[in-house]
Amino acid sequence: MNPFFEPYNTPHDTVPFDRIRLEDFEEAFMEGIRRDNEQIEKTINNPEKPTFDNTIINTEEDEGYYDLLSRVSTVFFNLLSAETNDEMDALAQKMQPILTQHANDVRLNPQLFERIRKVHLHHRKLTPEEKMLLDNCYEGFVRSGALLDEDGKQRLRQLTEEASMLSLQFSQNLLKENKAFQLHITDEAQLDGLPETAREAAALTAQEQEKQGWVFTLDMPSYSPFMTYSTQRELRKQMYMARNTVCTHDNSENNLAICQRLINLRREIAQLLGYKTYADYVLKRRMASNSRNVYRLLDDLIDAYKPTAIKEREELKKSLPQPLQKEGGMKPWDSAFYTHKLQMKKYNIDQEMLRPYFELSKVIEGVFGLATKLYGITFKENKDIPVYHPDVKAYEVFDKDGSYLAVFYADFHPRKGKQGGAWMTEYQGQFIDKKGENVRPHVSVVMNLTKPTADKPALLTLGEVETFLHEFGHSLHGMFANTRFESLSGTNVWWDFVELPSQFMENYAIEKDFLRTFAFHYQTGEPLPDELISRIVKSRNFMAATACLRQVSFGLLDMAYYTKKNEFTDDIIPFEKKAWKKAIIGRQLPDTCMTVQFSHIMAGGYAAGYYSYKWAEVLDADAFSVFKRHGIFDSKTAQRFRDEVLSKGGTEHPMELYRRFRGGEPTIDALLKRNGIRKAKKV
Repeated sequence: MNPFFEPYNTPHDTVPFDRIRLEDFEEAFMEGIRRDNEQIEKTINNPEKPTFDNTIINTEEDEGYYDLLSRVSTVFFNLLSAETNDEMDALAQKMQPILTQHANDVRLNPQLFERIRKVHLHHRKLTPEEKMLLDNCYEGFVRSGALLDEDGKQRLRQLTEEASMLSLQFSQNLLKENKAFQLHITDEAQLDGLPETAREAAALTAQEQEKQGWVFTLDMPSYSPFMTYSTQRELRKQMYMARNTVCTHDNSENNLAICQRLINLRREIAQLLGYKTYADYVLKRRMASNSRNVYRLLDDLIDAYKPTAIKEREELKKSLPQPLQKEGGMKPWDSAFYTHKLQMKKYNIDQEMLRPYFELSKVIEGVFGLATKLYGITFKENKDIPVYHPDVKAYEVFDKDGSYLAVFYADFHPRKGKQGGAWMTEYQGQFIDKKGENVRPHVSVVMNLTKPTADKPALLTLGEVETFLHEFGHSLHGMFANTRFESLSGTNVWWDFVELPSQFMENYAIEKDFLRTFAFHYQTGEPLPDELISRIVKSRNFMAATACLRQVSFGLLDMAYYTKKNEFTDDIIPFEKKAWKKAIIGRQLPDTCMTVQFSHIMAGGYAAGYYSYKWAEVLDADAFSVFKRHGIFDSKTAQRFRDEVLSKGGTEHPMELYRRFRGGEPTIDALLKRNGIRKAKKV
């Protein structure tokens, strides 16, 4: 039998990955749609007066754990990012328009909306969480076109179905282009400058492909060390141009026209729904409220950080060797290489010095141990829980009283069928079912960390440790969820609030007391020396202003696309250069392009929302300042953070949750102090 059609009969009802076949997905999708339609018919034909309980809760529970369509969609689209293949991609192309049409059928069903509208106008006394669910439900239908006339609804269907397909095509093109490039080296002399870890990893990649020599890819554990350490300038240029021109070539994976069309589709959708721009549509459901507040944040950051970034740039230029200065200065493929040399000169610190102290199994112990210190929770690997790839580890998570809290999956390393980057997702959200049982979540973090080699375990960089902490922060948001309704639980919050728990955890990466718990040399067992920790702390703000402006530039680019009121007809590449110019302090190459690989704003849900990372950075610095005052492991402060922020999901306005934890409004002061800028401004 199709495993989606029966109880999973696995530990904690986890997904039976070992029993799922490709053909099971389509069958379950179609049956799920049929059952969904059947349930909707029951709801709209209910002769009883529409009430919160027989309409809103009924709809919510149908979308929860017991809903077949939700179950199969969750598994399929998570695997499409983490473990796909040509057959999965083809099925996604087939199912995406069918699923989008079904979603439109639900949201544009006039009889269903009429029941919801009546409940919105006349309902019993509701709890705050029930009121939030009702408002979200009503607003969700309105924002999906429920108030449009029939012509408008038909046009919206066309636009959303096309946008859905193009977003999928964007992602598939990007994955194929990134995985298609390889730098194959057979002359060992061309490895000059590369550390042993990079050489061994490249040799392993070549061996896996039955090739001689060394193979470097665009996956970050391969790309980043090459750009940082290789003395072969022409090869650095080759790697840089490959990475920064993906999806711009004259082939079937070109994303330029797709991006232009997506921008216009979203603008037209927003205007059809009564908004001037797509940004206006998005920001109505964000803490920032409107584009004016977003630009105020980005402009404030430029004002505060650009002078320091210019000084950082000048210092880097002065550090260049004379021949390079005479040749016309530094090119983009030189930046990481000479930035590293300057960092070594100033602080005598780099990621390779630290790798031996960040062995993956010890980092896992450290990150889990941090959660234990803060919240009392514990993790136990359970090999009986099925996983979708041998790289994935599955853990049971227990609360401080010993009760079961969640399942946690961790997927660590890059591979052929896996998107780049890092993210957190869920295979089951938390909610309270009809019987009153608190159904606990199954959360997953997916990363692309350095792989082990034949001679060494996986040894991470400090940046990779920060990535792990970031995604783990998201997972805590999911694991601590404790709400009644699944659509309000865990990370189901406004998008400019969702990065707070994740970025908050990054603060621990350079805290001595945290490093002392796990950072031991993988061979000798010696702890990370105090002197190295001191150098890490001293160098934490090295190029911090430059890094800030880079993030701001992405925010400016995002807003430039989605604040367009008229049809977007510009060529993407020159438009991009102009859009973020005030946050750029170096030269721009004419042929490189970020937009065509900018998954966040084209296919990842951050359209008109990329500023969220900087918005949340203000919050995370402000929140961590509370911990610094009371102690970074202070359990009372951590419990308040859990109770007021992490467990509440989207049941209240995020600023209310934050105020309750913080005791007041956030300011930018803590961020400026952390980055060494120290110029106080309000958010």
